[in-house]
Amino acid sequence: MLPIDVIALFGKIGGYLIFILIGIGFGVSLELAGFGDSRRLAAQFYFKDMTVLKTMFTGILVACLLIFLSSGLGFLDFAQISVNETFLWPGIVGGFIMGIGFIVGGYCPGTSLVSTASLKIDGLFFLIGAVVGAGIFGETLPTFEDFWYSSFYGRYLLSDWLGWSVGATVFAVTIMALVMFYAAEKTEEYFRNEGTNKPWSWKISRKAYIFSSGVLVIVSVIIWALGQPDPARKWKMLEGKYSGMLNSKKVFIHPLEYIKTSNDANVKLITLDLRPHSEFQKFHLYGSVNTKMDDLLNPDFVNPYTQLPTNGVVILLAENDSVSVQAWKYLKVQGIENLYIMENGVQNWNNLLADKKVHGEPINLSSPPSEVLELFKKDAYTPKLKIGGKKRSGGLCG
Repeated sequence: MLPIDVIALFGKIGGYLIFILIGIGFGVSLELAGFGDSRRLAAQFYFKDMTVLKTMFTGILVACLLIFLSSGLGFLDFAQISVNETFLWPGIVGGFIMGIGFIVGGYCPGTSLVSTASLKIDGLFFLIGAVVGAGIFGETLPTFEDFWYSSFYGRYLLSDWLGWSVGATVFAVTIMALVMFYAAEKTEEYFRNEGTNKPWSWKISRKAYIFSSGVLVIVSVIIWALGQPDPARKWKMLEGKYSGMLNSKKVFIHPLEYIKTSNDANVKLITLDLRPHSEFQKFHLYGSVNTKMDDLLNPDFVNPYTQLPTNGVVILLAENDSVSVQAWKYLKVQGIENLYIMENGVQNWNNLLADKKVHGEPINLSSPPSEVLELFKKDAYTPKLKIGGKKRSGGLCG
C-alpha cells in the first residue's frame, strides 16, 4: 500500500536520486509553464494572465482527488501522508507577508529558484533576498516566539474545520475550484480584450474544459460515495503490513521496560488503560488515561496522539492481551507511530512487582522508581521500544 518509502526500498543513494529527479522535473515544469518569468507571474495581479492561479487550482484539485480516491479504494494510507501542522494566525500573517513579496518582487521562493536556474538576474536577486530574509527571521524568532507557536491546531484538515465528511469536502472543493477556474478564465479574457474590438462572452469556449470539469465532478462524487475507510476496514487493508509486528511480539514490552521508560525525562509517555472504569478506580498506573474501545474510533480522541513529538510513546494496557491487540490495530492504522502493548497487562505488573521493596520500603505500584530495575538481572527483559517519528514534509512555497 502507498505511500512508498523510497529510502527503504532503494537505499539512501537511490532514494535521494529519486528526490533530485522529482525536483528537477518540478523545476522544468515550472519553467515550461512560464513561471520563471516575473512578468508573467505579476500579470495575474493585473488580471491579464491568470495562468498561475489556474495551474495551482488544477494541481491542488487533481492531487486532492487522486489522494482521496486512492485512500477510499485502499491503495493509499492517508495517515502516513505528512500534512503540515496548522498554526492559524502565524500562517495567515506569513501568507500575507509572502503575498506582498510576491506582488513586489514578482516571484515566490520556488519560482525564484527556477528563474535563477535559467540565469535571470531578477530571480537571483529575489532568491538572495529570500535567503537573507529567512536568516533574519531565524535570528529574530525568539522575540515573537509565543506568537509563532500560537493558535496550534495540529494536523487540521478542511473537513475537520467544516465538520463534514472527507467526501463531502472534496466535492465542495471541486465545485469551488471549477468556479474559480471559470472566473479566472473569464476575468483574464475580459482584461486581455479591454480596449480592443474582440468580443467577450460568458460562455465556455473550449470543449476540453467542459469534458475535464465533468470528469473531475464525477470523480469527486465517487470519492463521496466510497467514503474513507474506518479503522476496522483499514486494518483489513493494512493487515499484511502490520500483522508481523504483532506475531513477532515486537510491540509487546516488558513491565520493566515500561518502568525504565516512565522514569526517562526525555520520553513523553502516554498510557491508555483499556480496563473497565471500576477496575481503573481500584488501581491504575500514575498518569494513565482510562479509555474505552469506542474512544479509539473517535478522531477527536485519537488525533492528538497522532501528533505527538518524535519522543512520544503510547502504551496500551488491558486485562488481557486480546483487548490490547484490538486497540493496537485501531490506533496503528490511524497513524500513531510509537505504539506498544504492555505484555499481559496489569496481572503481569502485579505478579512481578507486588512483593518488591526499595530501601526496605514497599514500592508504590502505581509509580515505581527506577531503582526497582536494580532488583532484577540486566537481561531480565529484551528491549523492544524504539522511538521514531514520521518525516515532515515541506515546500519552498509552503
